[in-house]
Amino acid sequence: MTTLPVLQLAAVLLAATPSAPAAPPQPAAAAKPTAADAKAFVGEANAELKKLWIRWSTAEWIKSTYITDDTERNAAALNEDQMAYLTDAIRGAVRFQGVGADPDTERMLMLLRIASPLPAPSDAAQRAELAQLAAKLEGMYGKGKWCGAPGSAARGAEKCRDLQDLEQVMAKSRDYDALLDAWTGWHTISRDMRPLYERMVTISNAGAREIGFRDLGDLWRSGYDMPPDAFEADTDRLWAQVKPFYEELHCYVRSKLQKAYGKARVPDGKPIPAHLLGNMWAQDWANLYPLVEPYHGQPSLDVDAALRRQKTDPIKMVKLGEAFFTSLGFEPLPKTFWERSQFTKPRDRDVVCHASAWDVTYSADLRIKMCIRPTEEDLVTIHHELGHNFYQRAYVHLPVLFQNGANDGFHEAIGDAIALSITPGYLKQVGLIQTVPKDEKGVVNVQMKRALEKVAFLPFGKLIDQWRWDVFSGKTPASRYNAAWWELRRKYQGVDAPVSRSEADFDPGAKYHVPANVPYTRYFLAHVYQFQFHKALCEAAGWKGPLHECSIYGSKAAGKKLDAMLAMGASRPWPEAYAALTGSRQADASAMLEYFAPLRAWLRKQIAGQSCGW
Repeated sequence: MTTLPVLQLAAVLLAATPSAPAAPPQPAAAAKPTAADAKAFVGEANAELKKLWIRWSTAEWIKSTYITDDTERNAAALNEDQMAYLTDAIRGAVRFQGVGADPDTERMLMLLRIASPLPAPSDAAQRAELAQLAAKLEGMYGKGKWCGAPGSAARGAEKCRDLQDLEQVMAKSRDYDALLDAWTGWHTISRDMRPLYERMVTISNAGAREIGFRDLGDLWRSGYDMPPDAFEADTDRLWAQVKPFYEELHCYVRSKLQKAYGKARVPDGKPIPAHLLGNMWAQDWANLYPLVEPYHGQPSLDVDAALRRQKTDPIKMVKLGEAFFTSLGFEPLPKTFWERSQFTKPRDRDVVCHASAWDVTYSADLRIKMCIRPTEEDLVTIHHELGHNFYQRAYVHLPVLFQNGANDGFHEAIGDAIALSITPGYLKQVGLIQTVPKDEKGVVNVQMKRALEKVAFLPFGKLIDQWRWDVFSGKTPASRYNAAWWELRRKYQGVDAPVSRSEADFDPGAKYHVPANVPYTRYFLAHVYQFQFHKALCEAAGWKGPLHECSIYGSKAAGKKLDAMLAMGASRPWPEAYAALTGSRQADASAMLEYFAPLRAWLRKQIAGQSCGW
């Protein structure tokens, strides 16, 4: 997936300090809190939290780029201290509700109340246990390897494969059994997570209830400037807009997989086996493009081959991404970015390769963490991650509680909106392809490639948190974790497990964001927001052609409009920031449907008369 998590306030606040932090300021017990008290409270909380988060992000960076028992234990200890401070600060913020503070103070109090996606109870022992569980679960994922089934010839340390190795099989192989082995193997790494995850849910739910939420899911849904239930209904509205398009793409792709593997393995009217879609989680189908390409023999869009042919190393790829932003009028990345980022996978240690963007000191200490390969996917990811970095730098002047996106979907949407400008025209400008397809065949090919990434992702983006919301609320008990997971994947994605699954498995844990406790609805929102953002930026750039052909590369006018919205950070409710860029206060999927109009018209012709649905 190219839309990957950023370290931001509402995502993974595991900030900490190695010694006990100062207690947050509290109003006098006998006095009724005032607006002035509230303002003083958030001022001191901003100062203290910045210290804590700098220390935390430093420890987290080390843990992510050097996974050992020691770095995990260090992060857990720091996290425990931070939880103690943040727990008290959140309770302090609750006491100021209704005091009539100024708008900035009121907003910071609200952001503080929902700050932690993993709130700790006031009990010290439970707080310590929660910190240890969080560090252990992410470490289990990062160290996950598949060494072959017991008794198999492939079993042995020298044959063990990590996620990157297994993802290469999923991406490149068309051998049914090899794909099945890679899929099944990776899904063994999460089995031991189940009891830890169950316990973590219990403790974090207790923490959420202590600060006035029904459960952890209720807290997560409270960060969108609307009631939690209204937000859930709004995601249903957006999904209803795009669902017919997804079903058309699903029908076409399944027909192509039937030709490759036979209807016995890919039956009509049934979900697609999850291991056949080119991605470990069947969330992004872009690797299937050679198999489902609408028109063969069109001008080559093989960016992977161009990168290899030009011997483009990771630094050159990141420089290419930086040049996109400087063409919009943004300042170049700081020198420290090039000195401190992780661009490649070290050979001597375990690291988290999952791409992410960081401001380690909340003062434009910008970095990315990736294990870059010379592929188009990673080139797009670089543009996306740098979108996070330039967003972080744009709002660095704000108090730390405002150093975030307007809601947690904004960061991802900005990165992806930038990536939408990686058009064939842009790729030709930077020398990665020779010919820009202009006829219908070429356009449909390009759109198919992008839809396999963008449209295929939509139901997956919605169901991850739907599963977790149901787990947090108790609707899904621990005894049905895996069954409920596959019920949602069949319902939304039309995808099913390729082999029998049971409650001995914990397949949600095989997806990074679940053990790492990163809320996921942001990615679903981002996949809708980005097209509205793209359309608005194209209009600012003066673009008059079809939306799918627009690249804002080189437009200072688009860059100026983008920067004005980025600089707002989280200081205003998200509809205001949304309107500042798009002119609308409501998310809407019509821009996505407009963007993909040529492909959708073509798809409807291809699937006419076929047995669609599942």
